[in-house]
Amino acid sequence: MKIKSILIANRGEIAIRIMRTAKQMGIETYAIKTAKEPTAWYLDEADHIIDFTECLSDTPEFLDIERIIYTVKDNKIDAVHPGYGFLAENPVFARRCEEEKINFIGPSSEVIYNMGNKTVAKDLARKYNVPLLRGSKGTLLNADYARRMANIIGYPVILKAAAGGGGRGMRVATNEAEVERMYHLASKESAKAFNDPSMFIEKYVAEPRHIEFQILADKHGNTIHLGERECSIQRKHQKLLEESPSPALDPELRKKMGEAAINIAKAVGYYSAGTVEFLLDADKNFYFMEMNTRIQVEHPVTEMVTGIDLIEQMIRIAQGEKLRISQEEVRLEGHAIEFRINAEDVQSGFSPSLGTIEKISWPEGENIRVDTGVRDGSVITPYFDSMIAKLIVYGESRDKVLQDSTNAIRKSWIKGTKTTLSFCRAVLQNGNFRKGNFNTSFLSSELKIHYHSEPDEEMLAAFFAVYDYARDLEEAEGKKLNVDKGKNITPWLLNKRLR
Repeated sequence: MKIKSILIANRGEIAIRIMRTAKQMGIETYAIKTAKEPTAWYLDEADHIIDFTECLSDTPEFLDIERIIYTVKDNKIDAVHPGYGFLAENPVFARRCEEEKINFIGPSSEVIYNMGNKTVAKDLARKYNVPLLRGSKGTLLNADYARRMANIIGYPVILKAAAGGGGRGMRVATNEAEVERMYHLASKESAKAFNDPSMFIEKYVAEPRHIEFQILADKHGNTIHLGERECSIQRKHQKLLEESPSPALDPELRKKMGEAAINIAKAVGYYSAGTVEFLLDADKNFYFMEMNTRIQVEHPVTEMVTGIDLIEQMIRIAQGEKLRISQEEVRLEGHAIEFRINAEDVQSGFSPSLGTIEKISWPEGENIRVDTGVRDGSVITPYFDSMIAKLIVYGESRDKVLQDSTNAIRKSWIKGTKTTLSFCRAVLQNGNFRKGNFNTSFLSSELKIHYHSEPDEEMLAAFFAVYDYARDLEEAEGKKLNVDKGKNITPWLLNKRLR
């Protein structure tokens, strides 16, 4: 059945991203307004706003399953798109949608449960001969069992939350003495983050690359992959920069990993967009890690190199349509890199940086894309994730993208909160990154300083302050301050002069 209306059960840039594609398809969009950010940008993009500002329960708005279900039914909305995070991989939410005949834009509740539980997912991978790291076949009974398993597997080992994701509930143990302490730390974190303390253990690969494959599958048994994304630039197991294609893969390895990803998806009866994640060691051996049953934060790089709108595909699949493209028709053309711009203080270990964004400016260009949910005046609060934007740069080659990315990052400016822009500059200055020679240990092994300062940064800051002061005077006095034969002062003109 054709979807005519969608509630986006999410916020920020992903809500705006979904709304724009939905509108292009002629679909009405509904957004949820919360008391935590009642003037958020994503609300302006929606056709209709559902007011959740009155707190009816202790459950956070985007996690309140029954209130969302009631809202959809009360407003006669056809479908729900969960975005990522919040309820996107919650099998209970998907099942409630199924029970109430609401079209959940994603896979079935059974699939979400099976692939969300890492031990179940690994059992499926094992059954279909997808390579796995040596580890426990089920969840661990207790810390003592974890210690005995670690001695069998061999050190180092990694303890992981069975229901985890996003880098939470993970601890590495390098010897027997560390296992019990790491088990309890990871288990407590898992219980807090996922309401499930269950753990499993596996061999830890010290310096792998993190490679993920984008899957598309319809409800008629057709499954394809759209190539890989390189996600090895991370901190605390959380991604900071992604690119497609990976510098580490050749066509033969891409084919093998892509086929393994498709096998995993078919094994579980998957439909919708999804991501199969692998670890790749120095000898080009790859191992299944997990499957994410939702749209990924880094999906834009795949869209840039394939020309395929993944949100549109999710909606079409949810409507029951067959895929319109075969595996043979998928083409990876050019290269794309995504920079996650987070409101974080890089010099303080990437700690959150709260405050009001006083002024924000992004670069423009045919091959530049910015997905963001913030604008001038937006408030960065402690209630939500620290990511404020994704800057995506596309080009015909990786070398060209690196060159253009350097310029794009330089032209990005955010005043009012500290961000990871300085970290992005530091990565782009690194020789091994530019050569494509890096892995998940990049931060610890390559970046002695996690930020890059421009030589004229202090002078630029002073010029920006003068510019703001002059602008305020101009507004107060109703006059224009002109220089260079009538041209207005701008920060970018001052920047250009300094160089």
